Formats: sequence, C-alpha cells, structure tokens
Amino acid sequence: MSFACLKSGFSVGKAHKAQLRLSKLIVFEDRLPREIRYVAGVDTAYVGDLAISAAVVLDFKNLNLVEAQTAIRKVAFPYVPTLLSFRELPPTIACIKKLKTQPDVFLVDGQGFAHPYRCGFASHLGVVLGKPAIGVAKSRLVGEIETFQNRDFAYLRDRGEIIGAVLKTATGKVLYVSVGHMVSLETAVKIVRHCIRRNGVPEPIRLAHETATAERNRIARGG
Repeated sequence: MSFACLKSGFSVGKAHKAQLRLSKLIVFEDRLPREIRYVAGVDTAYVGDLAISAAVVLDFKNLNLVEAQTAIRKVAFPYVPTLLSFRELPPTIACIKKLKTQPDVFLVDGQGFAHPYRCGFASHLGVVLGKPAIGVAKSRLVGEIETFQNRDFAYLRDRGEIIGAVLKTATGKVLYVSVGHMVSLETAVKIVRHCIRRNGVPEPIRLAHETATAERNRIARGG
C-alpha cells in the first residue's frame, strides 16, 4: 500500500492501521544539517470540493520569504478527525514538488507524534518525503500537560510517554509541538521558538496559511 495516496476500498480502520505502521518508521533523532538554511511551512485551504495547498520556504536566519508555491487538487478523502493527513497529503506533496528551493525542515500545521495513533500529518509527511518535519498544532488531540515550572514549555505525556511539548508564546498563545520525523523534540521546540515573530504563530506556517487563503479567495471569486 502506498501511504501517499488512497486506494479503492480505503477505510478508517485501514487508515489507522497504516498510521500505526508509519509510526514505527519515525526517526526521533536530529538528521538536520549542521546549519539550517531554509525552513518551510505548509498549509491547506478549501473551497467547494477543491483543496488548495501552499508551501513556503523562508531563510531560517532572518525568516525572509524565499519562495512560495501552491497546488490545487480535488478532495479525495472526507474530513475525519485523526485522519487529516490522508485528506491533505496529496495536494501538499504536489505543491512541495514545485519548490525550487529545498528546505532543511518542514513546519506543519498539525500533529506529529502527539496523535492517538502516533502519526499525525507532520509525521506522515516527513516519512513519505524522507525529510525532517515538525508538528505545530493549535489544539491537543491526546495527552496530559505537565507543569511548566517557570519555563515557556511543558511536556505532553500520554500513558507515561512523552509525546510532545506545549509551548507558550509571548502573545499568550499555546502551541502543541511534536516530532514529525528526523528531529528530536528538544530541537523541534527550539526551531519553532526561533520561527515565532508575530501573532504567536511560526512565520513559515503563518505565511503558508496566508498564501493558501489568498489562492482560495482568488478561486472563489472566479479569478
């Protein structure tokens, strides 16, 4: 079975089993270059039966935009909680394939390992691409938050296992950070912290969201 696309006879049960298999492939160690040059953000917007994915690449040091691409695909999978990746993976990969600048790490608006089946969108994308990826979510799917203990982050645990971290931003927003693939949790938190500039949202994800939304609005207007 290809994890990047849907097959006939696909079901929620099969998808959850695929996530469990994929979770065994997640690498929790840093496989990043010594110096990160480019960081990417991905996001998807919808209009009618179309999914509009955006991928943006930023210079990691100054967070200036280097490149932005979009891709449009017909929605092939309904919205099902815990199965976001099967809905958004095809248009996202199509968009990433357009990039001329190859990022060193992807920031994904969704969960990574902090997922009931231990394989959210960030992990699914990272494993399929064979690239470092980090999940940055606005809400919690599973787990209990430990005390912050005078830090800006606290660990997220599920049944005694650390599955992610909860990061408090200067604006008061809370982000749920988890390993996607080929990055340690400690490094993931550092990267996300570095990428926050305004509104408490990491710049790669903020710009990807704006890019996808602008393209969605253009399509909705018939442009």
